[in-house]
Amino acid sequence: MSFVKDQQNVRSQGVYYSAGLRNYLVKVYNYMAMALGITGIVAFFTASSQTIMSAVYGTPLQWLIVFLPIILVSVMSYKLHSLSFQSIITIFVSFSALMGISLSYIFVLYTAESIARVFFITAAMFGAMALYGNNTKHDLTKLGSFLMMGVIGLIIASLVNLFLGSHPLQFAISLITVVMFTLMTAYDAQRIKDLYYQFNDGSEIATNKLAIMGSTSLYFNFINIFLSLLRLFGDRK
Repeated sequence: MSFVKDQQNVRSQGVYYSAGLRNYLVKVYNYMAMALGITGIVAFFTASSQTIMSAVYGTPLQWLIVFLPIILVSVMSYKLHSLSFQSIITIFVSFSALMGISLSYIFVLYTAESIARVFFITAAMFGAMALYGNNTKHDLTKLGSFLMMGVIGLIIASLVNLFLGSHPLQFAISLITVVMFTLMTAYDAQRIKDLYYQFNDGSEIATNKLAIMGSTSLYFNFINIFLSLLRLFGDRK
C-alpha cells in the first residue's frame, strides 16, 4: 500500500496523533513563533534607524536583502540531511533576521496601530486554518497542484503590475493572495504531519530539522497573508 493510502487510513481510523507527533508539532509552531519574533524585532529596530534604512533602501544592498532569504531557504531545504542541526538553526535565524530587514518598510508606511490590528487578524485566520489542517480527516493533497499554480499566477501578475502600477490589479492580487495562502496554511499543516511519518527516523536531530522546515513553510504563509491584509486594510501614515 502506498504512503498516501497509509496516511488516509490512519486519518480515517482517528489515530493520526501520537506522542512523537505532538512533540514535533509543538516544535514546528514554536520555531515559527521564534522566526516571527525575530523578524518583527529586527524590522522595528531597522525602521527606527535612519542610518540602516539609508544604507539598505535605494542601494544595491536592497536587492541582496530581498533575495538572500530565498537563497538561504533553498540551501536549507536541499542540504537538510547533510547539514548539522547547528548549521540549520543558524541559517534559520539568519533568514528570519534578513526578512525583518526586508520588511522594515511597513513601519515607515503604516501606522503601528494598523500593523498590530492586521497582525492579530492574520494570527486568527492562520490559527483557524492550521487547526483545521491538523485535525481534518479529509485528504488535502489534491489542493497542492491547484495552490502551486495559483502562487505561480500571483507571482507573474505581481511582476506584470510592477510595470503597470495598476491599483485595481494590486487590490485583486492582494485579495487573491489572502485566499490562496489561507488555503495553503491548511494544506501545509496537514503535509507537515505526513512528512513527519515519511522522513522522521526517530532521532531528536531529524525531528528538529523537519520541524524547522515545516515552520518555514508556515512562516511564509503567515507573512504573505499578513502583508496582503496590510495592503488591503492598513492605515498609511
